Amino acid sequence: MPPDAALPPIHVVGAGLAGSEAAWQIARAGVPVVLHEMRPVRPTAVHKTDGFAELVCSNSFRSDDAETNAVGVLHREMRAMGSLIMRAGDAHQVPAGGALAVDRDGFSAAVTAALEAEPLVTILRTEVEDPLASDWGSVIIATGPLTSDRLAARIGALTGEAGLAFFDAIAPIVHADSIDMGVAWRQSRYDKVGPGGDAAAYVNCPLDRDGYDAFVDALLAGEKTEFRDFEGTPYFDGCLPIEVMAERGRETLRHGPMKPFGLTNPHRPGVKPYAVVQLRQDNALATLFNMVGFQTKLKYGAQAAVFRMIPGLERAEFARLGGLHRNTYLNSPKLLDRQLRLKAAPRLRFAGQITGCEGYVESAAVGLIAGRLAAAERLGRTLEPPPPTTAIGALLNHITGGHIETIDAGPRSFQPMNVNFGLFPPLPETPLVDANGRKLRGPEKGVARKKALSARAAADLSAWLAG
Repeated sequence: MPPDAALPPIHVVGAGLAGSEAAWQIARAGVPVVLHEMRPVRPTAVHKTDGFAELVCSNSFRSDDAETNAVGVLHREMRAMGSLIMRAGDAHQVPAGGALAVDRDGFSAAVTAALEAEPLVTILRTEVEDPLASDWGSVIIATGPLTSDRLAARIGALTGEAGLAFFDAIAPIVHADSIDMGVAWRQSRYDKVGPGGDAAAYVNCPLDRDGYDAFVDALLAGEKTEFRDFEGTPYFDGCLPIEVMAERGRETLRHGPMKPFGLTNPHRPGVKPYAVVQLRQDNALATLFNMVGFQTKLKYGAQAAVFRMIPGLERAEFARLGGLHRNTYLNSPKLLDRQLRLKAAPRLRFAGQITGCEGYVESAAVGLIAGRLAAAERLGRTLEPPPPTTAIGALLNHITGGHIETIDAGPRSFQPMNVNFGLFPPLPETPLVDANGRKLRGPEKGVARKKALSARAAADLSAWLAG
C-alpha cells in the first residue's frame, strides 16, 4: 500500500518475534513505524546478540502439519497474511522431522535485514521506560517475557497487575561431533518427513530400564538453581524443567520428552529402548543439536555430569547449558480489549508473550494481528479480529476473554497458552464417516475432527481476508 507521509508513526517497543512482526505488518499497510530495541544499549540475561527476533530457547516453530495440528494451522494463516517471521523461518529451515526448525542465526539476520531495508521503518536502539510520558498516539508494547524492570514497573503501576509471572527454562545445546553415533542413531519419530524434507532429523540416544532409573535418580539429586526472586512463581506446564517433570513421578519422563515410541534402534535390532533422549538440529551447518524437552534449572556442573550419563552423550561437549528465567505476562482478559488495547490507556496495545500467549509462533501471530489492528486504526478504518474459528482468532479469544472463571467468582484462572484445537469453537457436527462413507473408529474420529477444524479455519480466514 502506498505510504502516507502525513501520518504520524506507530511506535513498537521491542524487536523480538512479536515486535518485529508488528512493525513489518504496519509498514506493509503503508503506515510509518518506529521500532525501539534496547539491545545492545541495555542487554538482557539471556540474549546473546543485538539481532531482531533472536531465538533464546528452542529453534523450533513446532509442527508444520496444517491438516491435523493447530500450530501448523497457525503457520498456514501467518503465511497467508504475509508474515515476515514465517518468511524468514521458511528460508532458513533445518531438518526437524515433522516440525519447522530454523537456523537461529540466519533467521534473526534475515528478519533484521528486512526491517532495516524497509523505508517506512525507523529503528531506534534505546530503552523505553515510560511510553505514556511521550506524545506518541499509538504504541505497541512487545517487550516479551524479558521486559525491563523499569518498564515492567510502569506497566504494573498503570494496571495494578504486578507479580504475574511464570518460570521458563532453556535446553542445553550439544556439539554434534561429540555425540557417539555408534550408540545413537538418526531417525524421526515414526519416520515422519518434515518441511525440511528429512525423515531422519533427530539424533536418538537410548536408555534401558536400569539406565533410565539411574538417570532419574541423578536428575532428582542434582543441585538446582535457587529461586531467589523467582520464589512463589508458578511454572508454565508447556515448558517445565525436566527435573520438575521427574518429581511428578518416575515414569513421567518416559511418557513425555523421553518417550521411546515410533523409534527403532538399528544398533540393537528387535530390542526396544525403555526411554529415548532426542536431539534436534539447531543450525544450518548441523554442527549443533539441542536436547528436546530438556529445559532445566540444574546448576551447570550438575547438568554436565547428569546429561553425560545418557548413552551416546558420555563425551558430550556443550555449546550452551540450560538455564532459568522469569517470564512476565498480563491478566489480559481483564486489562485488554478485543483490539489488544489497554483499557486504562487505549493508545497502548500489547503483543507477544506479555499478553499471555506462549510459544514463538503464537507470539509472532499476536504481533502480526496487533500490527494490522494498529495500522487500520491509524488509517481511520475499523478492522475486526479474525473469527475464533481460525487459529489466530482462537488465540486472541483466549487472550482477551476465553479464560475460565472460578466457580466462586474469585481470582481468574488465566494462564499462558499455546495454540491448540481446544481453543477452537466446536464443530456443529463431529465427522462420523470418511470421504468414502466408511464409518470412522477410535483414533480416526479425532483425526477427522482435527481435519474438519482445519478446513473450517482455512475457509473462514479466506473470507476474513477477502472482507
